[in-house]
Amino acid sequence: MRNAIWAYPWDLLDIGIDAALAEITDGAGLDAVSLATAYHAGRFLQPRSARKTYMPEDGTIYCRLPPGRFDGLALQPKLAGIVAERGDVMEALIRRRDAGGAAVHAWTVCLHNSRLGTLHPDACCRNAFGDIAYHNLCPSHPDARAYLIALIAAVTETWRPDAVELESPCFMGWAHEHHHEKDGVGLTAEDDLLLSICFCPACLDRAARAGVDGEAARRTVRSLVAEALERPLPHERWPDLRRQGPAAFAAHPELAAWLDWRFEPVTSLVAEIRAAAHPASRIAYLDIAGGWLFGADLAAIARVCDGIVFCAYDSTPDEVGQNVAAAVAAAACKPVSAGFRLFAPEMDGADAIVARVRAASTAGATGFNFYNYGLVPAARLDWAKAGLDPLRRSHG
Repeated sequence: MRNAIWAYPWDLLDIGIDAALAEITDGAGLDAVSLATAYHAGRFLQPRSARKTYMPEDGTIYCRLPPGRFDGLALQPKLAGIVAERGDVMEALIRRRDAGGAAVHAWTVCLHNSRLGTLHPDACCRNAFGDIAYHNLCPSHPDARAYLIALIAAVTETWRPDAVELESPCFMGWAHEHHHEKDGVGLTAEDDLLLSICFCPACLDRAARAGVDGEAARRTVRSLVAEALERPLPHERWPDLRRQGPAAFAAHPELAAWLDWRFEPVTSLVAEIRAAAHPASRIAYLDIAGGWLFGADLAAIARVCDGIVFCAYDSTPDEVGQNVAAAVAAAACKPVSAGFRLFAPEMDGADAIVARVRAASTAGATGFNFYNYGLVPAARLDWAKAGLDPLRRSHG
């Protein structure tokens, strides 16, 4: 496994590709760039660019792909305007890699795509009330699956990145920093889950073919959500939800069965992506603690892909060690990288990185990813190097 940094193409262009690579490899001591290849909308503070804020196009891709590759598909990719205006960063990084430079990973946001969701609401997740989640294409929907499989196949066939890192090829939570999101109730983690569980026609049909009663589960979810929204103050009914998984709902077996079934469309989608992708590119799944809330059975996913990147965010060193150890155990013989944000106040200096890297390495992580090259001051890159230096010395 390699040590990488997640990066946006606009930052590499603003700072200069060669200058950025020098900072990443010589300065931070990393050997891979994980480039945003398909990404969602946002507003980003760019501390080291001439412009200090950037708002990327929603749901676009950041590398050129062969014309006609998506003919016949309902969902079509859109090339970001910055590629035509300022150049293809993927092409530039691959060219430098092939000349002996840093490895290149294709960091791909998969089903989080409000542009495509707005154009194709039938391909989106729908909650128990029929409300459309425009930001989340459904992993059960044939058109969403076909689009994503074709996208990864085209990226790997065209560019041969060393790895593809899959972010959100799964269900998503209700609260995901959508534009001007409002919640006056004070939703708990369980409320967020219940509001986000998909009962779209594609899910209901796919589950029915597996013998799972989606309508019964939907009625239960509607009742539980209605009860939650009538409370004067938030209250957790399942405080150990994240650790227990679907078993937390044992008193509602129809819901527990539905949550168990949700693993299938996600796992099978990752398997189909791996089968269609070029064999030269490793396929890695990005996971977090409590990934089951989004339909991720990490052990099952690890069996059908090439590795896991576990994002150990908002965690103490002890929690990092515990969570990474659990991910390593679930992944069995597949490699696990640990991901850390170089954000304050989560990280307040190099020692904070050192402690977390040490904990993850002891737990079995064999690589590290850092977030995010252009979002942090240059001094934070030194923290990443400091975090990895003790490992280099111990292996040296």
